[in-house]
Amino acid sequence: MDTTIATGSEARTPTGERAPGKPRERAARTRQASDFTDLARTVQEAGLMRRRHGYYWTRFAVLTLLLAGLGAAFVLIGASWWQLLVAAALALVLGQVMFLGHDAAHRQIFASGRWNDWASLVIANLYAGMSYGWWQHKHSRHHAKPNQVGADPDIATGVLVFTTEDVPKARTGLRGWFAQRQGWFFFPLLLLEGLNLHVSGVKTIFGRGEVKRRPVEIAFVTLRIGGYLAVVFWLLPVGMAFAFLGVQLGLFGLYMGAVFAPNHKGMPIVPKDSRIDFLRRQVLMSRNIRGGRLTDWFMGGLNYQVEHHLFPSMARPHLRRVQPIVREFCASRGIRYTETSLLQSYGIVVRYLNQVGLAARDPFQCPLTLQYRSAR
Repeated sequence: MDTTIATGSEARTPTGERAPGKPRERAARTRQASDFTDLARTVQEAGLMRRRHGYYWTRFAVLTLLLAGLGAAFVLIGASWWQLLVAAALALVLGQVMFLGHDAAHRQIFASGRWNDWASLVIANLYAGMSYGWWQHKHSRHHAKPNQVGADPDIATGVLVFTTEDVPKARTGLRGWFAQRQGWFFFPLLLLEGLNLHVSGVKTIFGRGEVKRRPVEIAFVTLRIGGYLAVVFWLLPVGMAFAFLGVQLGLFGLYMGAVFAPNHKGMPIVPKDSRIDFLRRQVLMSRNIRGGRLTDWFMGGLNYQVEHHLFPSMARPHLRRVQPIVREFCASRGIRYTETSLLQSYGIVVRYLNQVGLAARDPFQCPLTLQYRSAR
């Protein structure tokens, strides 16, 4: 198999010339870059990068009607515990709304970046009450270097520990006890993720960091969250209102986490000093989820995570069609292509997190990463 990872800076002689032997490495990197060029050309020629305006406008119209219908049901049902069913349905629909916002943020809908930006602002901020600017900054860093220590914010240490290097920070006391069992707590903790997503966005747009369209984001999020809370507490008794919000936010967070977690958790962790060509970086660190049309709908197309990372601006309907091309191409280059069922992926995530918490040695470590890890 071709070597795919090089670490550290390129060696040079005292006079600044490249060290002997490096032309072979440069040739290997050139060959690896040309691999993706060949794949991209095949995909372009197949017409799989064209826009699907009709598909996206239809989804936007349907989701808008569903939200309006749930709003009408909320008003008609009134002060009744049946509202918890409305809350559950709202969590599911808002999950689908966020998938649409995700597609717009990746420039999948329109050729114009400005149109995609405004679509994301309307969908994420106004419809879902989340900050598009906050999410885009975080998610773009993840796409650039998935599962790379110090670069991918999705594996940064927080409540959970994702890398063995961070285990010593959480080895003792209550935190150590939790870390050793964190895999079992992962999905229950997702019930708080919906609230966390909203809070993180609000902190960003009202904070001091750079936000591209801060006034618009503030206006949309304030209108959405403020109006939503006002209606809920106006029409429902206080206890019932809190129950409604708890169910809606809890299931929304669980839904988002259940879709995003299988994509990379438990895949190889890349040291911060590693260099990997784009094709192998995106394929080796991503996991696809097998399934039919129902899985495509439930996961918003993110079950084709390998294809999405290779072609993030590809319209969602084309991901299913491009998958056989990508799988065959990877097989021809000897690149491991990972695919599993949804339930199996959840098991992998739980076991991986528990192994990390127990300080297992390099769980799920990529053999190539091990081979080319820099000496410390």
